Amino acid sequence: MRVLIMCTPAASHLTPMVPLLWALRTAGHEVLVAGQPDITDAAVAAGLPAAAIGDRYDAAEVLRSGLAPGRRPNESGRAQVTELNPAVLIQPWLLHARYLTSDYLAFARQWRPDLVLSDPMELSAAAVAGILEVPLVHHRWDLDTGGDGVRKRAHASLGARFARLGLRGELPRPVLSVDPCPPSVQLPAAVESATPVRYVPFNGSGTVPQWCERPPLGRRVAVTFGAMTALLNGMPMIRHVVDALAGLPDTETLVTLPGPYAAQLAPSAPSVQVVEPLPLHLFLDSCALVVHHGGTGSTLTSCAFGLPQLVLPQLGNEPLWADRLAAAGAARAVTVPEQQNDPSLLRDAARALLEEPDHAEAARRIAAEMAALPTPADVVPLLEKAAAHPAHRPGRAVS
Repeated sequence: MRVLIMCTPAASHLTPMVPLLWALRTAGHEVLVAGQPDITDAAVAAGLPAAAIGDRYDAAEVLRSGLAPGRRPNESGRAQVTELNPAVLIQPWLLHARYLTSDYLAFARQWRPDLVLSDPMELSAAAVAGILEVPLVHHRWDLDTGGDGVRKRAHASLGARFARLGLRGELPRPVLSVDPCPPSVQLPAAVESATPVRYVPFNGSGTVPQWCERPPLGRRVAVTFGAMTALLNGMPMIRHVVDALAGLPDTETLVTLPGPYAAQLAPSAPSVQVVEPLPLHLFLDSCALVVHHGGTGSTLTSCAFGLPQLVLPQLGNEPLWADRLAAAGAARAVTVPEQQNDPSLLRDAARALLEEPDHAEAARRIAAEMAALPTPADVVPLLEKAAAHPAHRPGRAVS
């Protein structure tokens, strides 16, 4: 079968799908990632065929617009996702679908997929699948806060435009939803509406660095704030985190930062090592704790390695990840911006995560739960069944 992959233009939204896409190719199916260069660059780097459509989105530029000077998004009053306001996350993707659906549709008509596999927020994918009467499958990359409300909101906002492109009736529901989030962390209302799949850590390709060959100098704590935290005025906070960890005995702090920002941490304590960003799955097995922003990749990779986490969310869905991990006992969440700038408070939280056994036990339980889920290869037959589904109309689902 031919599977068209569509994804909102952020590489971190695609990477959780990559192991399933490899599994499809290994099973002999044709896979093509179509989207803006933000996505197709990541696809090609992962060894997947891609078709670039439209201009680069550049999420960093979007997030920086209107940001107060020297302030992080959470210090500037930027809206963040919670269980009470899940619609925040859909807003940019409504605009995205408004302008790109026609281009995606033109490409899809030419390529003629048997199945559309998309991230749930790529709203144009539902329109393309509905217009071409091809089954739609969702692959979650996030905690599912919207459910069917996302589809209804998209139809209310864009239904007339989609109808002019050829959509008859409502936007289709997916015939299958695939979810790599461990059920004990996922929102309870979302667990029953999806098929679980084991999260296979993929944070990009890379070479194991030589420093991984030596044992850590005591407990190793990884500090990783993704691709944009430093860019979005996050360096003062990262410096507070490093100062907090440097005050812990027998602890080595490993900070991943791009070169232009690494110099801003100098002078560092002897226990602090700053390295260029590299895939987390190459070195987390040497760590006892991960400090991060609550990004999906950092969160799920840390969970897969069974590590306690100190989460300092900055924007978007990150506070929700922090809350769910803390509720599961595997993390401590510091969500208030002023507290994120307090080295003493951060040091106490890190010490508790390193020394109180309940956190490590909870993290290991989540890792065991993830390891017991169906592999991406196990899910491929369900996608084959979905592609053979006779209709895409709302309300139907693969059993």
